Parts: sequence; structure tokens; C-alpha cells
Amino acid sequence: MSKRQEKLMSLVAAKGIRSTRGNYDILAKELLNEGMHGICFSLFEEGQKPGDPITETQIRRRLEILKPYTKWIRTFSCTEGNELIPPLAKEYGIKTLVGAWLSDDKETNTEEIEGLINLAKQGYVDIAAVGNEVLYRKELTEAELLDYINKVKQQIPGTPVGYVDAYYEFTDRPQITEACDVILANCYPYWEGCHIDYSFLYMKEMYQQAVKAGNGKKVIITETGWPTAGSAFEASEASMSNFLKYFANAQQWAQNEDVELFYFSSFDESWKTGEEGDVGAYWGLWDKEEELKF
Repeated sequence: MSKRQEKLMSLVAAKGIRSTRGNYDILAKELLNEGMHGICFSLFEEGQKPGDPITETQIRRRLEILKPYTKWIRTFSCTEGNELIPPLAKEYGIKTLVGAWLSDDKETNTEEIEGLINLAKQGYVDIAAVGNEVLYRKELTEAELLDYINKVKQQIPGTPVGYVDAYYEFTDRPQITEACDVILANCYPYWEGCHIDYSFLYMKEMYQQAVKAGNGKKVIITETGWPTAGSAFEASEASMSNFLKYFANAQQWAQNEDVELFYFSSFDESWKTGEEGDVGAYWGLWDKEEELKF
């Protein structure tokens, strides 16, 4: 039994907790207090959505909440107020994985790429992510994405550059994998209909597939998580108990194996429904009122 497990059992005994939910609640809080490698930054407050005005005040408030618990944050865009996050994060001593959001809108893509390059040249980007699941969404071709990746690499040679997508895309698209300095893999057992009892093992298999595809390149898990509420997806059930179990298992494994992992996500955001359904609004460690869920 590890020292952490011994401590957990003593805490459980002291508090008289017998349920699995209670055990994982204690372990999850302990792991959070020890600190995460990284977390995905949720920008929008209740009633906001992409395109709405963003204030420095709301970014600072959320960074102040996250600072005690994480070394890194990950952002998804370099426009519409998102470009304010990396400089502010640096003020708080937080490292940044900064993303340019790419789609089939070439004009917006140009703005995103220019924003990413400018932030990097100013020293606000520790790792640059050129696109997020744009191949998965079939909004760009491989050749188009390669052009964007190579342009960014040429402009910021001192900054590691990668592309974020589902773990299996790096097996299926070796040219993209070759172009990346670092492999940025999203690993979601939930979205592949995995039962919570097998989710941890499956997530590790996803990571190992990306490692194999990377052929020696660093692999970072850029997203993984489990929703606390909402409709089930095949055998995946959204619940607080499943969320706690998945978070605790993922964080403990990442710490023990020195895996760089960004948890998804920091705060619940109500606008994230649509294609994801009702579960889209419930992936945060903190709820939409910025209260920690456990």
C-alpha cells in the first residue's frame, strides 16, 4: 500500500466514510491540493458564449482560483479576448499551452495564426498548438493544416509547436505527426462509450497509442475528463461519483508516471451543449458559479 493510500484509508476511517463516492471525494481533493500539471481554461461566464465581450476582470478572477492548483493552463483561441489570457497567466506565474483555433474560415484562421505568433514572440507562449481537432471535424485538409503548422514553426523557432487532435489521428496521419515538435493528444474514454470501470485502463491505452505514433517525441494529454451530469453516451454514464473516480485515477497516474496531462475542464460552461448534448455543460472541476464541486 502506498503512502497516499495509507493516508486515504486513515482519513476515511477518521471521518467514518464507507461509500466509494466518499473515498474518491477525499482522494480527489488531496490530489488537487498537491497540484495538477495542467488544466484547460474555461473562459466564459454564465450567459456568455464565443464572440461575446470578455473582460480582464473575469480572466483574472478565474486565474486566481486556478493558480494554487495548476502549473499550466491551456487556451483554445488567440482572438475575441482569448489573447488576453496568456499575458495575464504569466503575471500569475502559470505556464501556457496556447492554441490557435482553426476551421474552414480562412480569414479567421489568418487572424488566429497571427495572434499565436505575436503572443509567442512576446514570450507568452510556452507551447503553441496550431489547431484543435480540425481534422476530426473535417474542416481542413492535411495539406492545409501542414501549411499552417510549418508557417508557425518558421516564425517562432524557439517555441515547441504541435497540433491537438484525438489520440488515434497521430497514427492515421503520419505527415502531421512528423511535422509536430510535440504530440498533443486528446483522450476521452467517455466519448468512446467506455464504462467507468474500464475508463482508466482505456485512457492509458489511448496515451500509449499516441506514444507509439510519436516515435520518441514528447506526448502530452491535452484533454481528458468526465462529466458530472447529463445524458449517458452508450456505456459512459455522467455522474459525480464517476467524475471523482476518473479524476482521481487520472491525476494519480499522471503524477506517478510523470505524464503531462491537461484536465478538461476548469469551469462548467452552459454554452457547451449543442453537438455534445446536455453533458457539454458539466465537465468542470468548478461549477458555473465558480464553486469547487468536491
